[in-house]
Amino acid sequence: MYLCRLIMEDIISKIKVISRESTFPVLMSLCAVHCFNDLLQSVVSAVYPMLKDDLSLTFAQIGLITLVYQIAASVFQPVVGYLFDRRPYVGSLPMGMIFTTAGIILFAFSMSITAVLVAVFLVGMGSSTLHPEASRITSLASHGRRGLAQSIFQVGGNLGTSVGPLFVALIVAPHGRHYIVWFLIVSAMSFYAMRGICKWYAGYLESGRGDGRVEFRRKCPLSGCHTIFVICVIMVLIFSKYIYMASLTNYYTFYLIEEFGVSIRMSQIYLFVFLVATVAGTLVGGPLGDRYGRKPVIWVSILGTAPFSLAMPHCGLAFTVIFSFCAGFMLSSAFPAILLYAQELLPNKLGLVSGLFFGFAFGVAGIAAAILGDYIDAYGIKAVYGVCAYTPLLGIVACLIPNLKKLPQEESL
Repeated sequence: MYLCRLIMEDIISKIKVISRESTFPVLMSLCAVHCFNDLLQSVVSAVYPMLKDDLSLTFAQIGLITLVYQIAASVFQPVVGYLFDRRPYVGSLPMGMIFTTAGIILFAFSMSITAVLVAVFLVGMGSSTLHPEASRITSLASHGRRGLAQSIFQVGGNLGTSVGPLFVALIVAPHGRHYIVWFLIVSAMSFYAMRGICKWYAGYLESGRGDGRVEFRRKCPLSGCHTIFVICVIMVLIFSKYIYMASLTNYYTFYLIEEFGVSIRMSQIYLFVFLVATVAGTLVGGPLGDRYGRKPVIWVSILGTAPFSLAMPHCGLAFTVIFSFCAGFMLSSAFPAILLYAQELLPNKLGLVSGLFFGFAFGVAGIAAAILGDYIDAYGIKAVYGVCAYTPLLGIVACLIPNLKKLPQEESL
């Protein structure tokens, strides 16, 4: 408890410092936009139990829907990041929200698997456009406190992801899937929040600082071959994190319904508990990485999830909910540290790196969801959860990445 209090006091003190910066309103707007975007994105998986009943879908088809969504949300992210690194565009964030809004409208009224796939593809395209651009703008507006700034940005996304299922349980579940159209209010709020970001970003680009041809070029901390090796190791860490996250975000409600006989509405509330933990973990991960280095945070957060993930399949309902909270907290603290670690490896390619790692994370989650859906149909959901519980043990490979904070000097790429 004492350690937790010290951590929270440190985070609060850093927030007070960064709140005095002129770009703080931009960071808070980015947090809000990320929240609204991911809230809309989370509606897709939160409605899965209703969608399964409405269209008589199998778990394999649920996995296919997730795969299409995650591919759209992953493959295009590095492309978007690369293009906007070279040619920054002020209207990139509203462009992404237009895709998401169109997808949400179609998803509310889809009456066939084909229409659902088109809808989730549009929602995924919105995510592909928003995430790399918003993450890059967050780094530009951080005034050197990139860990805290990225945590503020990521907290917005995790908060949106966590409250999405709760809103679905309160608004959509009692009335039917068509009530998803009420989430267009969230879309309108997102467009409003983007106004301040676009205005600041336009001024930033007009000043010449956003032009990749004249921007200050920083040295990379590692040699080219070493950088490639470390990125591959980071990919393994993301692989371990998002396989387990996919099992929870997509099938946790089904597991609770089958194993403990809870209602659809209560399963959404229990999912909300898990997702709230991801908000808290994200807020802690970035500042701790600023203070102690990215490597220790990555190591502890992923490998430290294993005790809880391994215990969950053997517990009753109460301890399952408690351990899901602990697992969500530990695992979510890793991503801000992983993303910033990668950006520090390639400091002149912020959009590309953000798109690559957001995209790879989404892609792993989508492929994992599709494969898990097939295995659940074949072997049952409890058996699959028992296997997925071991994936956080892959966090052991974090021992292979160097601690950039302790490097004696920079190496030229």
